Amino acid sequence: MKTHRLTLALAAALGLSITACSKTEAPQAPATDQAAAPAAAPAAAPAEASANPFFAVSALPYQMPEFDKIKDEHYAPALERGMSEQRAEVDAIAGSSEAATFENTIVALEKTGALLTRTAAVFGNLAGANTNPVMQAVQADMAPKFSAHQDAILLDGKLFARIKQLYDGRDQLGLDAESLRLLERYHTDFVRAGANLSDADKETLKAMNSELATLATTFSQNVLKEVNASGVTVTDVAELDGLPAEAITAAAEAAKAAGNEGQYLLALQNTSGQPPLTNLTNRDLRKKIMEASLTRGGRGGEFDNRDIVARVAKLRAERAAMLGYETHAAYVLEDETAKTVGAVNKLLSDLAPAAVANARREAADMQAIIDAEGGGFQLEAADWAFYAEKVRKQKYDFDESQLRPYFELDNVLVNGVFFAANQLYGLEFKERKDLPTYRSDVRVWEVFESDGKPLGLFIGDFYARSNKRGGAWMNAYVAQNGLTGTSPVVANHQNIPKPSDGQPTLMTFDEVTTMFHEFGHALHGLFSNVKYPMFSGTSVPRDFVEYPSQVNEMWATDPTILANYAKHHETGEPIPQALLDKVMATEQFGQGHATTEYLAAAMLDQSWHQLKADQVPADTLAFEAQALKQAGLDYAPVPPRYRSTYFSHIMVGYSAGYYAYLWSEVLDAESVEWFKENGGLKRENGDHFRQTLLSRGGSVDAMQLFRDFRGRDPEVGPLLLRRGLDNPIGGSK
Repeated sequence: MKTHRLTLALAAALGLSITACSKTEAPQAPATDQAAAPAAAPAAAPAEASANPFFAVSALPYQMPEFDKIKDEHYAPALERGMSEQRAEVDAIAGSSEAATFENTIVALEKTGALLTRTAAVFGNLAGANTNPVMQAVQADMAPKFSAHQDAILLDGKLFARIKQLYDGRDQLGLDAESLRLLERYHTDFVRAGANLSDADKETLKAMNSELATLATTFSQNVLKEVNASGVTVTDVAELDGLPAEAITAAAEAAKAAGNEGQYLLALQNTSGQPPLTNLTNRDLRKKIMEASLTRGGRGGEFDNRDIVARVAKLRAERAAMLGYETHAAYVLEDETAKTVGAVNKLLSDLAPAAVANARREAADMQAIIDAEGGGFQLEAADWAFYAEKVRKQKYDFDESQLRPYFELDNVLVNGVFFAANQLYGLEFKERKDLPTYRSDVRVWEVFESDGKPLGLFIGDFYARSNKRGGAWMNAYVAQNGLTGTSPVVANHQNIPKPSDGQPTLMTFDEVTTMFHEFGHALHGLFSNVKYPMFSGTSVPRDFVEYPSQVNEMWATDPTILANYAKHHETGEPIPQALLDKVMATEQFGQGHATTEYLAAAMLDQSWHQLKADQVPADTLAFEAQALKQAGLDYAPVPPRYRSTYFSHIMVGYSAGYYAYLWSEVLDAESVEWFKENGGLKRENGDHFRQTLLSRGGSVDAMQLFRDFRGRDPEVGPLLLRRGLDNPIGGSK
């Protein structure tokens, strides 16, 4: 269910406020989805107000969290007190003897929950970025409590009566546009949460929500534990032939940390495909890695998620029916820009045939190499990345590993990402080493306007670690709003392998693109200029939130930006033009595979959530296979980017919403064309994008924001051209 502003803090603690993540790197274990054992939280010693840093507003610049003072034992007391305080604040509003007004009801509600908001913003993110068993136990304990707290507010009959009275008379209130939208949003959110249900149905709904919260916690904690448990150990370094030296060193260090010194541990990431598959020459090892990846959560044992997937689908379907919707997907999509199940199904089904046709053509190119080498086998999923790289070299004389020496992390960030933001928006960045962080390799920058006016803080947490959920995401520790006068504190997170001490961090091109992508989300938060907290930053429909960040990816390959950051980490020499030309020539390379694996996952999401309760199957994996076959996406060499048992997106904010990346890409491709038509990297272009769209948050209808920027409704043509899907037999060229 979409989370209401009143419980935005809870969403942070449940992992729902992390609205910005890359589809190529799933949220592996967001807060409520990250559970340790379903044991109660350990008893924490009561923290006195003077000792618990959450009990007072941070004295740091921009109210940045005091990470150096926060201890594990502070979370539970602050979350408990925060819920208690917000409930008392809401009770006072609902029980007021004064006639309902916009100020004493709607604005007053926007001001509730300050302690809960600041605590959960930290807890929710660090439970994903820097977790430990104590925090996981707090999550497991808090998940049903958060659900009950949310329901207590959104199903409060007296409170809803006041909101409805104002809503029914809204035309006579003389509200400005943003205030009117706020009132309408409150009414919509309460109705969608079940405010019109009978008292008996409300109790049933509360029980459903509580169980769903617990299931989501267990599911994603299983995902995190299964990823860590499924890494493949190698005893003979000869088996790692083809892996770069730094990857072998990292594997040795990972094995040593796991207590297996002298061996090599190939850790998994949460996507179906795994990075070592690109380089490993040992086919048996490749197959072992792929098998370990694809069977996660569905092979029995304590981390098996099959029954959880089916139970969640059934509960969501029952809840949707209770709320008056045919399916959970219908419920979700009504509140997105897509609006209907039919619109999403058409988007996915229209693209599927061309995507699979392209994937099969790509496979034929690889099979030709296998046959020419006398391989004697048919291409399988474990072989795809390895032979795709051979095809790339054959067709373009291009080895992607040639790029890494030119993509050193600090250079990409400062002279690429920050430089692009300066050229487009006039932003300046000053690193603040005086501000505390939760780890020594986490960094903070203060962001300034071109006239020197402070804008906010940007936090960067770029390295992978075993207690960090997979993926890349953005979150806001402090959200901008005019009501309380706060300025933004936003953070980006990635999972870039950390090199050995003294070695440079050399990035893949995908990691570079992801860094630009996530900073697009950060800009959305930094540029927020709204009055009400509900509308701040990335508080937009799920199928719109990825759009601005996808637009920001275009600057990764802009010639001016590239020339400023793509320099050899040792010599400082710029990346050779011939190599750049090859990068640009291969832009559509592999799009058949990329589009097919994405569509397969998106279709699985819709298949689960377009079921009615009595249609939910007992056999999760059999249903998955049938759904892919029915959609024409059952192509074994290209498995879904995520299988149901480790598809963390659909256990939190992306349920029935994984299509959103593609939906957003339609808008993104259109916007890239607009920038090109208007001269590209120009300050006036950035200012137009900022003023018409990035600064408005959710204060205006999302599609109206696009029209305000683009000047018309979107068209799908630019996306088809980008992905090579304008020609049904297109693809790698």
